[in-house]
Amino acid sequence: MTSTRGPGPTDAELLTRVAGGDRSAFEAFYRRHAAWLMLRLRYRCLDDALVDDVVQETFLAVWRGTATYRDPGGDVAGWLWRIGSRRLIDSLRGHGARQRLTGLLARRRSTEEPSAEEQVLVGVEHGDLGGALARLSPELRAVVQATVLDGLTTAEAAVLLGIPAGTVKTRAMRARRQLRQELA
Repeated sequence: MTSTRGPGPTDAELLTRVAGGDRSAFEAFYRRHAAWLMLRLRYRCLDDALVDDVVQETFLAVWRGTATYRDPGGDVAGWLWRIGSRRLIDSLRGHGARQRLTGLLARRRSTEEPSAEEQVLVGVEHGDLGGALARLSPELRAVVQATVLDGLTTAEAAVLLGIPAGTVKTRAMRARRQLRQELA
């Protein structure tokens, strides 16, 4: 189902016009979706500058046509969320994001002791948990990444990964079972 927010063209109609290079359609689409996308991404990342960059990159992909909406009867918001959340994940994996996050954590910390977040991240990357995660199949690891590390709901993870919600639940259960066995 395509959405509109008040009178005017549907999202699918706007995207068709955007694909044709219509700047006013792009501006209308941006005004309709940028605020909620930014808000949702800020729930996933405390770095406002990074979130601003990701939102800009998301809408640039729409404008340039590198992100193409192909389902006129589908959920435009879900499609846009999938683009934005994937770009955020990619950015967070980048070296610059880690440096920004470390800087933010350092400014918030009052002592020189490592924060709980840093200790967990070191354990995930270098400890037993990191090795157990690395041994998961790519399908199981993707579900763990989306639901645990990125904090997505089952429904959001299903949209992001392009699989049914039931499959997300099943893979999460299998991943938990395998991790329990390896870490016991």
